[in-house]
Amino acid sequence: MIRTLVVEDDPVAREAHVAYVRRVPGFTVAGAAGTGAEALRLLASTGVDLVLLDVHLPDTSGLELLRRMRAEGRTADVIMVTRARDVEVVRAAVAFGATQYLVKPFTFSAVAAKLASHRAYVERLRAEPVLAQGDVDELFDALRAPGPDPGLPPGISRESLDAVSGVLEAAGAPLTAAEVAERLGASRVTARRYLEHLADIGVATRQSRYGSQGRPQVEYVWRG
Repeated sequence: MIRTLVVEDDPVAREAHVAYVRRVPGFTVAGAAGTGAEALRLLASTGVDLVLLDVHLPDTSGLELLRRMRAEGRTADVIMVTRARDVEVVRAAVAFGATQYLVKPFTFSAVAAKLASHRAYVERLRAEPVLAQGDVDELFDALRAPGPDPGLPPGISRESLDAVSGVLEAAGAPLTAAEVAERLGASRVTARRYLEHLADIGVATRQSRYGSQGRPQVEYVWRG
């Protein structure tokens, strides 16, 4: 079993992430922390193989916590979890040894995909020693995003679809493509493509939003 520590300051999100980890075969929750200090105490007292680490914590940043982990010789793998889209945050996370990156909002399927990739990586490490370049390449391939989902049309990825679905579902109100794009940090064209797919498969509906002037805007409502 891959012992996983969940580090998330928001208690509701923390409980959700713990529940997600418990649902994925091969993983067990070693603990949950709401602050960097609490996470360091758990790391010192509990066996941990993987950390789901939020970037924004009340007493420190996830990046600083990751830096301290490495400085203390803690080699647990880390999946960074954040709403940030800043390139420097991603670069720093990779530099400090994060193996993957999860961008909020996300659903269980997005977490499950990341954990499945991590499990494949761990299983390959345990199965045989790394002897050649091809072995190293296959190890890193295990951590990369899976190929196109055969159940999705071209141009639609499962992870991005989960992110758009999460925004629309969490809103609890109609949103336009521009509003979804703003929340995701994506382009309006990309957001519309995913919203149209959700409408086409029946989990969202289209309706018109009329303003004081000009043409009405198309907005989307989550149906589930």
